Amino acid sequence: MANTIHNLKQLRTVNVTRYVTPLREGGSMPAIAEADDGFLYVLKFRGAGQGHKALISEIIGGEIARVLGLKVPELVFANLDEAFGRTEPDEEIQDLLKASVGLNLALHYLSGAITYDPTVTKIEPLLASQIIWLDCLLTNMDRTPRNTNMLFWHKELWLIDHGASLYFHHSWQNWEEQAKRPFMLVKDHVLLPQADLLNEVNESFKTILTPGLIQDILNLITDEWLNEDIFKSSQAQREAYALFLNTRIANSAVFVKEAQNAKEAII
Repeated sequence: MANTIHNLKQLRTVNVTRYVTPLREGGSMPAIAEADDGFLYVLKFRGAGQGHKALISEIIGGEIARVLGLKVPELVFANLDEAFGRTEPDEEIQDLLKASVGLNLALHYLSGAITYDPTVTKIEPLLASQIIWLDCLLTNMDRTPRNTNMLFWHKELWLIDHGASLYFHHSWQNWEEQAKRPFMLVKDHVLLPQADLLNEVNESFKTILTPGLIQDILNLITDEWLNEDIFKSSQAQREAYALFLNTRIANSAVFVKEAQNAKEAII
């Protein structure tokens, strides 16, 4: 059902050499930028509204999706030099660049990709169920008909933008309990009508996402971004993410049932 062979590699690091254009449809104003490897990237800034927490969500969500066999653009760390924004005429962009000096995150730019339109294309039930399961695990509120955060590129469906996932970490209140709760916003998920194979996907994905694999993904996150005051160390914060995710996986029947109930309610 899913590709269980995965080679989890360290994220590459590139240096940003050219700011191409802002993507103003994103609330955090990401940008298309060129790096010293000659490729274009969608650059997510640490100085944006949700800061490095959105970047942590991107790594966790993107790399979990990847090991589950879903299509996600390559994620890289992107260094932004102190001098980079000095010639930028737009004051808002200049402020964002100044606040983002250092290590940021970027996704490989899928040139020519088109936004998934649910009125034009229906996704087959297995893939729809896989994406629903992933978003329920991650509590990803940002895959709605208004903003699907999915692209068609070379006739394949690619997932982008997991920055709104794991919203518990913006306050860390009752996060142990939140790990066991259903994902109520699944009712708004753009792929819910096609998700007919949630039970089958649940059985498959639970066997792939072992605690060891979750830890390997969390180890990709740079210590620099794991600096919450409520934790004694970056490792303690990693352990909290691990506990949340592993608890959620162990209790996946709860969010699967909620998704199935939500699906029945719209039929």
